Amino acid sequence: MGRLALMGLGAVAAGAATQAIATSKYRKDLERNNFRGRTVTLAAGPALAVSASLTSALGARDGRTAAAALTAGLASGAVGCYDDIVGTRPEQKAHKGFKGHLSALKDGKVTSGLVKIAGVGSAAVVASALLPNHRKVVDVVLGAGVIAGMANLLNLLDLRPGRALKAGTLIGAPLSVGAKGGIAAGPIGAAAGLLPPDLDEEVMLGDAGANALGALLGVSMAARTNRWAKAGLLAAIVGLTFASEKVSFTKVIERTPVLREIDEWGRRD
Repeated sequence: MGRLALMGLGAVAAGAATQAIATSKYRKDLERNNFRGRTVTLAAGPALAVSASLTSALGARDGRTAAAALTAGLASGAVGCYDDIVGTRPEQKAHKGFKGHLSALKDGKVTSGLVKIAGVGSAAVVASALLPNHRKVVDVVLGAGVIAGMANLLNLLDLRPGRALKAGTLIGAPLSVGAKGGIAAGPIGAAAGLLPPDLDEEVMLGDAGANALGALLGVSMAARTNRWAKAGLLAAIVGLTFASEKVSFTKVIERTPVLREIDEWGRRD
């Protein structure tokens, strides 16, 4: 399929899936309050995970890459959705961050957050091993780091309406060109299709959507880069992740005029 067709299919599928999930018997389980206290639905998360994964696989040029996209996107979306739902329970809220999840594990408790971390990491390893250009262990390890790291990074940005989708679209745009561009085309379309309701504070991606979109962008990056480029990407992702522990991305964006304008574009007043 052509890139524009994949983008269009991703957008239509994401919108239709969101509507179906938002009106299903699970709609109450997916209602959340956003940063302003408005009631929104997390239906966009699993809808994005499914539509972006399927269209990414359709855009792949070979079966192994298609399998990698399906593995990374669907598995990351599934464990993210589990954390979105189970993580709101009172016994889960006490354990936040990687350290909190490890601390709970020492006490014999398996948190939903730890399930998500393990699930995204395992999916990233399998997806990386499936990619045709990963013939050595070092390539698999670097690729897995990029895939899992991108899944986490997009999730860290999902704190304001439209932010993660805008970031995903901007990152994915250059990935949609060239021989491997079909991998990113469908996910970009799905992200663009969900941007209006996200900006209008009708839906929220949650971990399911942000993790899946990030993981699929990571697959696209890993599939098209050599070992040294993957190492550079992984270093940048790790650096940003560590920086997020010390500095608020929201505050940095608010203090930077260009980033602030992009972040606020299209939002409700």
